[in-house]
Amino acid sequence: MAGLRLGPLLRYADGSSATVWVEASRPCTAEVRCADGARGTARTFQVAGHHYALVPVSGLTAGTATEYEVFLDGTPVWPLPDSPYPPSVIRAGTTGDAVRVAFGSCRWAAPPADEKDPVGPDALDTLAARIAADPTAERPDVLLLLGDQVYADEISRATQRWLAARRDLSEPPGREVADYEEYTRLYYESWLDPEVRWLLSTVPSCMIFDDHDVIDDWNTSAAWLADMRATDWWRERLLSGLMSYWVHQHLGNLSPAELATDALYAAVRDTPDATDLLRAFAAEADADPPARHPTTTPHGRRSAPAPAQPRWSYRRDFGRVRLLMVDTRAARVLDEKARSMLAPGEAEWLRTQALDEPGSYDHLLIGTSLPWLLPHLVHDAEGWNAALCRGEKGERWARFGEKVRRAADLEHWAAFPGSFDALAALIAEAGSGDGAPATVCVLSGDVHHAYVAEPVWPSAGPDARVVQLTCSPVHNSIPLSIRLGFRFGWSGFARFLGRRIAGHGRVPRPPIDWRRTGGPWFGNQLMTLTLHGRSARLRLDQAKADGRGGARLTTVEESVLTTA
Repeated sequence: MAGLRLGPLLRYADGSSATVWVEASRPCTAEVRCADGARGTARTFQVAGHHYALVPVSGLTAGTATEYEVFLDGTPVWPLPDSPYPPSVIRAGTTGDAVRVAFGSCRWAAPPADEKDPVGPDALDTLAARIAADPTAERPDVLLLLGDQVYADEISRATQRWLAARRDLSEPPGREVADYEEYTRLYYESWLDPEVRWLLSTVPSCMIFDDHDVIDDWNTSAAWLADMRATDWWRERLLSGLMSYWVHQHLGNLSPAELATDALYAAVRDTPDATDLLRAFAAEADADPPARHPTTTPHGRRSAPAPAQPRWSYRRDFGRVRLLMVDTRAARVLDEKARSMLAPGEAEWLRTQALDEPGSYDHLLIGTSLPWLLPHLVHDAEGWNAALCRGEKGERWARFGEKVRRAADLEHWAAFPGSFDALAALIAEAGSGDGAPATVCVLSGDVHHAYVAEPVWPSAGPDARVVQLTCSPVHNSIPLSIRLGFRFGWSGFARFLGRRIAGHGRVPRPPIDWRRTGGPWFGNQLMTLTLHGRSARLRLDQAKADGRGGARLTTVEESVLTTA
């Protein structure tokens, strides 16, 4: 008899359909049955001895919430027997209701309940407890997880013991994951957490990777990548990371309509064992992206474009709220002379989606794991470093710059100056003119604290209110050096120092200025945007111990971004 190994995860949900992801213990037919009669079935597919299904559910009634159950080969497997949690539900959204978007990044798996948590309460666990205590109270309509859902390079002691039982940890990559099976262990550890498991079964989620989903500083530079490719363990680690991400995270980001036309998904379901198929796809996704668009030759002929890379970025629409989730890791061009956060095809996709049907959305959300607007000192240091690494001060400075880049993690948007400027220009264009949205919000994580920053254009700026909203971590450590460094980084003296550093590298001033208007806040936390018509409200909640062995979400900031 098939058992439920992982899930269910409620991934996509709109006014009439949804998708539910599960992993089963053996090949079977997975079925979702809703209390209102809506249902869906899917046969499992196999990858590396594991069996998964993404069940499309149709026939939902807009504006309603319906409880659901999961069956494997006709046997009920969810809800779990004696579950302390309320029934999982699918809420079919409507275009007229407020949309609540909760987001954050960077989550170490919470330790078992009988162990002390060294980094404090988990914000997702605490959110789950709050919703479970009052299922009728406010809850997010979607949860955006903006990177580092699992940590392939910072594993728990329990996982270290598990790895030691299967291989010699004195051999590279040592106490880090090495292959697909070890990646699945990370997802079990993270998503079998009882509170998180129930939360993800009842709140739809959108996900994107960041570096720790594969390895710290993934794709920092061409030199970094060359060093990694020279090892005998990197290729298996990278391919397994991309394969496991496609299975566990990426598939659920897609709508039923997108899944119906996805050639890879169709091939995976039609193949008895899709391991080799997915490995080939992951190898293609790891190929160096093209650094240029097709060009015109002196004879007037256009050169053939490079083959399109697999795309991890995606778009979701929630009524009149448009979300563009952007891949800022695998889509990079690392050639120092053409360095870009997004390959040309990826940048064109982002532009097309942002400018598609102007006036059709009231709020534009750009999800990028890495913040666009950083403290001015950090921004200038990253621009200076990029100039050194591309040889502006000579070969010796370039070698020094590469060492500094890796040691200080100088690889945000500011480290790709052309991409930073291009995003500023795109936001200004998307936020201006007839039909401009009320807000353009850049949602990010990564930096283990939260803040709000607002750009200022030198001349007339966009009509929309533009904000950088950064929220991290969901559950991770907050070193004192980060607290002090980021507080100092926003200071007037730090800004002066940053311009002096940038001057050494002959780095021009960026096309916009910006200022911090909220934070920094430190702790395990989640931000929530409530978007209703053209109004937008922001709330930041932190998970704090309640003194009775539990935890609660405490609101530390509320503000109005726009009014209707």
